[in-house]
Amino acid sequence: MPSLNEKFGRNAGKVWVALNSRGPLNETSLIRNTKLSENELYAAVGWLARENKIYKDGNLYRLGQTNLTGKIGLNAGKVWNTLNSQKEVDVSSISKITQIDLRDAYSALGWLARENKLEGTKPKTNQFKFKLK
Repeated sequence: MPSLNEKFGRNAGKVWVALNSRGPLNETSLIRNTKLSENELYAAVGWLARENKIYKDGNLYRLGQTNLTGKIGLNAGKVWNTLNSQKEVDVSSISKITQIDLRDAYSALGWLARENKLEGTKPKTNQFKFKLK
């Protein structure tokens, strides 16, 4: 079974390939072209933002120097602080504790995964719990 980092990295690769081959795409088109869930897409965007490879222009994503560092980077700091104090927590709780919406929480998790700071476990509840490495 692939690690969380491997999974997030592969999904980021799918988004990169879609944008590279088709040009700028909105979220709906990215989901359709990559066959990712909405949450997987946001984590992939966070990963690519950390790599400085994705740009958002209105409703369209395209490849290029990122303009998402301010928002996703700030949220990644909030998520890191939450994980540092809570030790292990699911994404819904992360969203509530940090007071950021679920999409932004997934983008922040993708950012942290790219920094290799994140681990995830999938307990019996089938909902991932995240913790710092």
